[in-house]
Formats: sequence, C-alpha cells, structure tokens
Amino acid sequence: MTEKDRIGNDPYLRPYEKAIQARIRRVEAMALRLTDGGKIGLSDFASGHEFFGLHFRENRWVFREWAPNAKALFLIGDMTDWREAGDFQLEKINEEGVWEISLSPEILTHKMNYRLRMHWEGGEGDRIPAYARRVVQDPDTLIFNAQVWFPPDPYPWIYSDFVSAPGPLFIYEAHVGMAQEEKKVGSYREFSDHILPRIVDAGYNALQLMGIQEHPYYASFGYHVSSFFAASSRFGSPEDLKALIDRAHDSGLSVIMDLVHSHAVANEVEGLSRFDGTLYQYFHEGARGIHQAWGSRCFDYGKPQVLHFLLSNCRFWLDEYHFDGFRFDGITSMLYDHHGLGKAFTSYGDYFNDHVDEDALTYLTLANKLIHDVRPNAVTIAEDISGMPGLAAPVEEGGMGFDYRLAMGVPDFWIRILKEKHDEDWPLGEMWHELTNRRVDEKSIGYAESHDQALVGDKTLILRLMGSALYDQMNVDKESTVVDRGLALHKLVRFITLVTAGNGYLNFMGNEFGHPDWIDFPREGNEWSYEYARRQWHLPDTPDLKYAYLARFDHDMIALARNGSLFEYARPSLILEHSDHKVLAFWRGALLFVFNFHPSCSHNNYPIYVAPGQYQMIMDSDAPAYGGHGRLRRDQRHFTAFEKAGETIRHALSLYLPTRTALVLSPVDKGIDTEGSGTYTHPRK
Repeated sequence: MTEKDRIGNDPYLRPYEKAIQARIRRVEAMALRLTDGGKIGLSDFASGHEFFGLHFRENRWVFREWAPNAKALFLIGDMTDWREAGDFQLEKINEEGVWEISLSPEILTHKMNYRLRMHWEGGEGDRIPAYARRVVQDPDTLIFNAQVWFPPDPYPWIYSDFVSAPGPLFIYEAHVGMAQEEKKVGSYREFSDHILPRIVDAGYNALQLMGIQEHPYYASFGYHVSSFFAASSRFGSPEDLKALIDRAHDSGLSVIMDLVHSHAVANEVEGLSRFDGTLYQYFHEGARGIHQAWGSRCFDYGKPQVLHFLLSNCRFWLDEYHFDGFRFDGITSMLYDHHGLGKAFTSYGDYFNDHVDEDALTYLTLANKLIHDVRPNAVTIAEDISGMPGLAAPVEEGGMGFDYRLAMGVPDFWIRILKEKHDEDWPLGEMWHELTNRRVDEKSIGYAESHDQALVGDKTLILRLMGSALYDQMNVDKESTVVDRGLALHKLVRFITLVTAGNGYLNFMGNEFGHPDWIDFPREGNEWSYEYARRQWHLPDTPDLKYAYLARFDHDMIALARNGSLFEYARPSLILEHSDHKVLAFWRGALLFVFNFHPSCSHNNYPIYVAPGQYQMIMDSDAPAYGGHGRLRRDQRHFTAFEKAGETIRHALSLYLPTRTALVLSPVDKGIDTEGSGTYTHPRK
C-alpha cells in the first residue's frame, strides 16, 4: 500500500494529501540530517548511550556529558568525599559542549555513589548524569545519586535469542512495585517468583511493565521520569530486572516497556530540567517548555541533540535489557501544543493545523523506524486519545510506524454508560459502533479498563458496578442482587470488548478478578500508606469468595480468543441488533456470539438467523463455574430450523437467552459458511 492507497482507504484524508507528503519529506530530511546524509545508519546514530555516561573502556573509566552552557564540570562522590577535586574535573572536548574525563581503573569501584557538580555563568548545582544507568536513593536522607554499576560478572542471558511469537497480543499490564500483597514496595525478584506464573497461567502472552525508568516520586506511577537510562532501583538491581525478563521469555511472554518520552520530571538535581543552567537544553524555552497540567517539562523534538538522547534511549532498553517493544505513553500530549487538554477532536482539520507539533510527529516516526531496524519483531503501541490518522500505519505508507494503537475510546464509553445510563437504557447501536469503529489500515489493542481507571479519582468497572458490596457481600454463600448484577455485567463488558477488539487485548493486573480497591500510592495525603499500593492475590485464591469466578472466566475467555484465532479475522460481522430486547449477535471468524444485556428479560426460543446446520454451545457466561445461575447447558447442540416467507427460505437457531448472559456457539459442520451468513436483522424499535 502506498501513501495514495492509504488516502484511498480514507477519502477524508484527500484534502490533506499535501500535508501528509510534507510530513514524509520532513521525516526524510531529519533522517538525513541525523545520519550525516545517510553515511551512517539510524541505529548507529542512536548509540549515544555507548558514548555518553560512565563506561569502562580499555582498562580505563571514561565519563562524558553534554552540557553546552556549562563553564566547568566535576565528578564528585564517594571517591572525592563529595568535594570538588582537580583530578576529577572534566575537559570540554568540542564546541558542541561535550565534556570528558578519563580515570584509572582503581578510582571507581562497584556501587560507589557519584554526581556531577555543574558550574555555569552566575550559578552552580549538583546533577545526576543524564545517561546514568544506575540511580539509587539513600533510605535515610532520601537523596538520589548515580551509582557505579560494575558487577564482576555480567548477567548471563539464557534466552538472548528470544523472538516474540507472531500473532495477536494478549497484554497483562503490571506495575512491579505494587504487584505484591504485602504493604511495601515489591521487587523484580518477587514479581518473577509470584506474578509471572499467574500471568502465564491466565493465558496472556505479553507482559507490559510500568514505572521502569527511574522516577523520584513513587506516587507518580513512574510517569515523571528523572533518569531515562536507569531501571528503577527501588525494585532491585539491573540483574534482577534482566532475570525477570529472561524468565518471562522462558515462559513465552514478550515483555513490553511503558516508555515515557512525552515529558520529563521538573526536578533539577535528579532530572534534566535546567541541567546545564539553562531551561532549554533538552526542553522548549519559555512557557512551551512547561506542561501546566502535569507540572513537568516538555521536550524540544526539533533539536538533533534531543533526538539523539531519546532515540538512543529506545535502543538502550532493547540492547541492554532485551525488552521486546514499547508502549509510548502520552502521545496526544506530544503531538499538539495544547496537549489535547480540553480539546474535542471532531474533524480531520484538528490533525492538520498549526497546533500539531510536527517535530514530535517526526520523532515518533523515526523512533518506530529505529526500533524496527534494531529489532524487526519488536512491538510498538501508541497511547493517543486524539485519533491522529496514520499513527499505526507503516512509515513507507506515510504513517508513523506504530504496530498498534490503543482503542482508548472503548473504556471511556464504558465509564460513560455506567455513569449515565440505567441498565435497561444501554444503547446497543452506540455500543457496537464504539467497539468496532476503527481505521481499516491500522491495528488496535482493545481494552475495557487499564491502570487509568484503577487510580484514585477514577473507578474500576467492578467498583462502579458493586460499590461497597465488594467488601462484605462477595462470599459464595451470601445472596446479593447487587453482586449478581456486578458479576454478570463485569463478565459481559470485558467479554464483548475482547471478542470485538481489533488486533489484541489488554488487562491491568487484578482487574481480571475484580480487584476491590483502587490504587493509591503512599503520599502525604494518605499518611504515606501502602494499603492501596498492592494487589490482594488471596482473593481469587480463596474458593469461598466470588473473585475466583471472575478469574476463571477471564482465563477461559482469553483461551477462547487464542484458540479460536479470533484476531485473525479483521472485524466481527453483525447479524442482529435489537435495542428493545437488548440482544446483539455477531460472527467473529467461525464463532457465533450472542449477548443478552437485558436486566430482567430472558428470551425463550429466540431466533438467530444463520446458515443451516448444527451448532454447539462451547461457552456461556452464566455457567456456575463463573458465578452464574447455570441456566444453560455446556456443549448443548442446536439445530437450525427453516422458515419460508414467499420465495425466501431462512434458517434460524432457536435459543434460550438468559438475562445478562453471553453465549458462544461453534458450527459442528466446519463447512458451514460463516462469512456473511445470517444477514437478517430484526427491525429496530
């Protein structure tokens, strides 16, 4: 497909053909600029992490830093008793502002702490080196410092040749620190031992890790990054993280990293802000360099040095830690000077105007090109709420090159429906549109809720559905209409989101079993409590509680989607939508899905018009194993009956559809045509 073909797929792009072509030329021009006219590859350019920072080379320690406004730089730390010393002063080696020092091998030792002392015209300050690979916080003073990390033996990768399995992604989004049940910060090792097996057993094939890049404030969830090349030390050592990834690969799990390049923490000692005495070294100058809503700093993606830093950061995590790809956070904020705040994107003109940061768009395109050059099987996922067209279209077709985009409108739809509509008023037409409305030339990841909905200030699906009943009515022996409704709708919402999703599915840890508590990291407002910064795994493990029902259902629906190869089929085919009956029926591949969302009406002998033959029910959400009422019989076979209306003969299944239930049927005769079969739709009222 060419850029013209993509416009042909979406005629609304035609008025912006020149703008799209200009974007392509802009990317090409920047690529040539960065690679010295093409004399080197983009992957060679993106190797700043091998030049800057601290390295042991040819039996010498070499440290380099880019600080164009600095007048003098010193290494200070344990080796200098934290004072400036002449032997530790860096030399400026070029006019671009690169500084360097070379030290004998005995000067620095493993786990020694250090910093930069930066002097500029009219001021000075301590700084954590920009390319520091290890940053630690003193437990008593809470001060952060860079740390020499030079263990005697490098980590012995066992599965260094791991290649992600082809096919759809079933992503388990997780945070290492809050993954444990104890009221503390969890570790990489604990995650490896206790959480990885759960993810594998649940049927997911990809792990998405949040909060990996070092961040000074734990409660930021890892989104206010200070040290972009350092894996957070609060969870353990670099070797511990590598062992986690190695073990995940051993289990067949791809590991995707939440990459934050949309902004940076405003801290000056720990972060990049005013690094060399100027506010604009890495960021935009003036008001544009400050994200007013987030209190953070905004990168200037037009600077080659900034692109060098960020592109090298992409390559570093692939090379050093063997991550299998990235979810790029906050892309909407990057793409527009208004950051998408308070902006409704209602027309294509919103994607082609002076508010678009074309430099950010160019960076994202180059980042995708680099990542796929370095690791052809790597996965990149875009988090964008604006709907920017071309985000997940190939670079050679005029797109930005992401493999997937998150279907962010879907969780927003569920929140709105649960907040604003009574059960009997759920709009099935709008639901179907929101679940299936996606660009034909871009892959997407569907989800009903992520970490965003689990944070304090928002609510998970289960909390919206059950409220306080979660805390005292979840025993299997306790009758509760509130819990019955919550269990049924929790299953239906997540199930229909999965089976209508574009090309993959995402779940945030604990949501699969309806974790009862939101996430609230320790902070001053909660007296630094870890009460809600953990996951209560004992809940689904306790057979006397109903959480086990939801966990079992999640396991089986993931297995159904994987075994049925649902995402090999581009989109579901609707055969029935009846708003009054609250019934939806559709094909996805060779499976027939029927949903009855009605809160009080079970339908007897309900006709579903399909191709003639025999159909077997292979799954239903009302099964007792899932906390249902057992009103259907697993493996029951249904035969179509025909009816004649004039010259037209139609074939129908006659089904019992209990309230708030989904069922899945598979043709017994594999020769039954499921493509376009059963096109009859009930009249809508």
